[in-house]
Amino acid sequence: MPAQPDPSAAAPRILIVRIGAMGDVLHALPAVTALRRHLPGACIGWAIEPRWATLLAASTPEGAALVDRIHTVPVREWKAAPFSLATARSIRALRRELREARYDIAMDLQGTIRSSAVGWLAGAGIFAGSAHPRESIARLLYTLKVQIRQPHVVQQACEIAGAAIGASLAPGQPHLLPDPAAEAWCHALLATLPPTARLAVLSVGGGWGAKRWPPERYGALAAALSDSGYTPLIATAHADDQLALQAVTASHGSARMAVSNLPQLTALLRRAALCIGGDTGPVHLAAALGTPVVGIYGPTDPARNGPFTAHSRVLRSPQSLTSHSRIQQTESGLLSITVEDVIHSAMELFPSE
Repeated sequence: MPAQPDPSAAAPRILIVRIGAMGDVLHALPAVTALRRHLPGACIGWAIEPRWATLLAASTPEGAALVDRIHTVPVREWKAAPFSLATARSIRALRRELREARYDIAMDLQGTIRSSAVGWLAGAGIFAGSAHPRESIARLLYTLKVQIRQPHVVQQACEIAGAAIGASLAPGQPHLLPDPAAEAWCHALLATLPPTARLAVLSVGGGWGAKRWPPERYGALAAALSDSGYTPLIATAHADDQLALQAVTASHGSARMAVSNLPQLTALLRRAALCIGGDTGPVHLAAALGTPVVGIYGPTDPARNGPFTAHSRVLRSPQSLTSHSRIQQTESGLLSITVEDVIHSAMELFPSE
């Protein structure tokens, strides 16, 4: 029998394993918020890719930091040279770091072979994960296999975390802390816009092609939003992002690009009146910040991966079938969603206007 959680433990040491990506890390934060509020004295560590670590600068609504320690997992470096001596040394160093932290409980909120292996490296007495993880072989490393009953990944993370500590947890609302340098960048950007501008941030990307609404439609959407009194910004991490450039061109001068890193994007979305995009990290970041969002969904199921906020509208065609196949062509159901459909949903968020 696996070790069982001891809910009377005053200050357990807990490791969260949610390595990436942006939206998935954000979907794990409400469970960790609930965990921190339930066990305020716990030492909570998190294993995560370096590029997403700034998302962990977060607190509970009462101001308690969610995470005490961050363990970076350089997945990109490992994938680039999986059999190199440097990778072997990096994995050994991570194992040593995790073992030295002496975690009592580890929980895999990702459900992949890689994340379960990272959690296993910690050697915690309790290692919890879904009984039916995304990659089934991952469950072989768990000592506590949790039967998932809730539909949304945010709720599922709470089920795993709750089972690991022997408590019932409901999602909490994390507070993402502002970064002073990013706030200054955003202030300078806003100074170049009309002072009464209502910002509409559009996210044209997506993990793979099937999830991406065409950039030309984002351009037409930007033009329509501009006619409705919004200032559309196309959010991107790179100035040479071809999807963003195509959307800007198709907007015929209505939109401009906002090239930003993750803290800067957070600052921008904090001030936005609206965010529109597919199943992408920026949309989930906007939802976490309380910014109204419109999600344009195709092959991924919004019941599982949709924006976890009341301030949202989600569009998905009945033709769309749930699939995580990395197909590059835009899914046909997604193509049936029109610019007019998106504008109508956006206006539903602001019924008094």
